[in-house]
Amino acid sequence: MITRINLTVNPGDTINERFLTHAAAKQTGLSPGEINAVHILKKSVDARRKNIKIILRCEIFAGDSFPGENTGTFTLPEWKEADPAKRVIIVGSGPAGLFAALRLLEDGITPIIVERGADAETRKKDIDKIPETQRINPESNYCFGEGGAGTFSDGKLYTRSDKRGSVAKTVEIFCAHGGSSRLRTDAHPHIGTEKLPAIIKAVRQTIISRGGQIKFLTKCTALLTDKNGVCGIKTQTGEEITGRAVILACGHSTYDLYGILEKAALDRGHKPEELIAAKTFAMGVRVEHPRELIDSIQYHRNKMEMPAAEYRLSAQCGNRGVYTFCMCPGGIVVPASSSDEEIVVNGMSPSGRDTGWSNSAVVVEIRPEDIGAENSPGKALLFQQELGFETKRQGEGQRAPAQRLTDFLEGKLSSSFPASSYTPGLVPSVLDTWMPEHIISRLKEGFEIFGKKMNGFITSEALLIASETRTSSPVRILRDKETLESTVLPGLYPAGEGAGYSGGIVSSAMDGEKCAAKIAEKFFNT
Repeated sequence: MITRINLTVNPGDTINERFLTHAAAKQTGLSPGEINAVHILKKSVDARRKNIKIILRCEIFAGDSFPGENTGTFTLPEWKEADPAKRVIIVGSGPAGLFAALRLLEDGITPIIVERGADAETRKKDIDKIPETQRINPESNYCFGEGGAGTFSDGKLYTRSDKRGSVAKTVEIFCAHGGSSRLRTDAHPHIGTEKLPAIIKAVRQTIISRGGQIKFLTKCTALLTDKNGVCGIKTQTGEEITGRAVILACGHSTYDLYGILEKAALDRGHKPEELIAAKTFAMGVRVEHPRELIDSIQYHRNKMEMPAAEYRLSAQCGNRGVYTFCMCPGGIVVPASSSDEEIVVNGMSPSGRDTGWSNSAVVVEIRPEDIGAENSPGKALLFQQELGFETKRQGEGQRAPAQRLTDFLEGKLSSSFPASSYTPGLVPSVLDTWMPEHIISRLKEGFEIFGKKMNGFITSEALLIASETRTSSPVRILRDKETLESTVLPGLYPAGEGAGYSGGIVSSAMDGEKCAAKIAEKFFNT
């Protein structure tokens, strides 16, 4: 017999097998001797009250059932040797691109990934130079290169998009390539920024070992078409790479690719608005607190040994959402610009979540009608870019404009800053003198509400770092709901964040897989 139950235990009891067996026996009505094993499927912290509890979703093996028969994990797929005669081009090596490649290999189809940036090892060197040089390599940075923006994020694997595909499969593939087994059980699993590059490299080796190809420093500059539709790409060197279809998994920072798409659409007699539509997105700032302060608030000043505390806050301000996004407990704030002409910040955490800070994006919902982009996706893209450019004008190099949270609410310049994890440095700035008013007014209202929900959240020790502009793409590349092909460019499959269909590593990976499965079904499984 296999039964699933929830156990509520004290923090120290999660590793006590005897205690868990007796607790499971009491809840199920079995005797401890009848229980062969208690397998933890998910683990989460309930810190709503002072007496902190751990919630365990468990699988109980009793009678003639034993672990190994059904442990809730996903069996890895078989990746076949690629057939050179079956080729699909993938633009971008982020989660959507890599998982699309793995899915194609399940059918023995050759994936050819073209990536404008460098391999992960080279990217790491280029990123490490930013605090010293204050410069961004436009093709090798936090956004561009092997693994996409996900490689040097902290690898959050939590998603609500379980209807898009198998979350368990995605997690199991990460585990098979070097991820911790905790990814299977933590309620909000994350890999850790220092571990992701090695995992991405291992995925690369799996793809290549089966006959797939990955071309680094290879920028797509045009789409190739024939009478049937898109059949390949042209690169910056003039090379033409052809295949049966093209998966566009370009990420949310490749603004030049939208122009390439528009040209291809115009060449086939279509207007840009038939190809791309503006959608709701969000922008704002990063807020950084001392980790000890956030832990103290969330754990009710409890001194017991606990992981770095998370929080999630939201409010409605002026009929728009204001909310925290990509919260990084025990993390750092990083320069996520993709060019020297902008300053964009992001946050991430190492696997131990053990730095002295905790940070989160605090962003404001922006709808197309707020910026006059209802029928002009180009306006939405320009609005997002312009805030990054304006942030650069307010900063110095990659030194970001910043303000203490209390000074922001009072509208005054900060005369000094608390210690910060943002290594390029900070420049004092009054954010409400240059950020869009509809963002600033809602941020101020939102922070006041958050301060009431989390007593101590508003403090002079909290720092706002500008600007967080790339929570998602402001546009969506239109595609057929059933076939997942572009509505005006047959043979082109927009996928992932840059296409406007996902918002994170897992949802991007699943979206890439879905596109690959549709290609295999249409072109190769006849």
